[in-house]
Amino acid sequence: MIIEQPARFLRWFYPHAIWRMSHRERAVYLTFDDGPIPEATPYILDVLERLDIKATFFMVGDNARKYPHLFDEVKKRGHRIGNHTFNHVGGVIYRAWNYLSNVEKAEELLHTGRLFRPPHGWMGPIKYRVMRHTKWRIVMWDVVTRDYSNLLSPQEVLDNVKRYSRNGSIITFHDSLKSIDKLKEILPEALQWLKDQGYAFKVFE
Repeated sequence: MIIEQPARFLRWFYPHAIWRMSHRERAVYLTFDDGPIPEATPYILDVLERLDIKATFFMVGDNARKYPHLFDEVKKRGHRIGNHTFNHVGGVIYRAWNYLSNVEKAEELLHTGRLFRPPHGWMGPIKYRVMRHTKWRIVMWDVVTRDYSNLLSPQEVLDNVKRYSRNGSIITFHDSLKSIDKLKEILPEALQWLKDQGYAFKVFE
């Protein structure tokens, strides 16, 4: 559970990041990280369109550069774009200046309105403070589906959605090669289940 739904003490590392939206509203915020890529993003877009759902795509800038037609298609279909760095850089091994430059490079292409999610959910205290002071909104998550994990079956990924989703949850999937085979099996069912539970689907403003 410490992975699927971060414990309170983990959220203290980034107290001003967005971990969960309002618990008073019957709504969830779907997010997809790491794309866009042709092997995954089109399928996800078609599922979302079929179910009339909007989501936020935290994009790797270099993927958007390589696949501009997918970048444009995500926007055309009314989804929100977020920044996930230009090269999916880790917040541990990169020095603050190099990391922040990579984020800004992605922003020049993506134009997200300074909406950011750090790869792997970690960026270090200095990077966090600088981004806070330069008016970035840092979005973490309330539910990690672990669709990327080789240790989980598609059913277990679906079970994570059902077990941990709640009012205001920010739910993280991935439009990536590691995730797409599982998502092809369970994404429509997961989203329909959330609908059946009465959740609305929202994106970040």
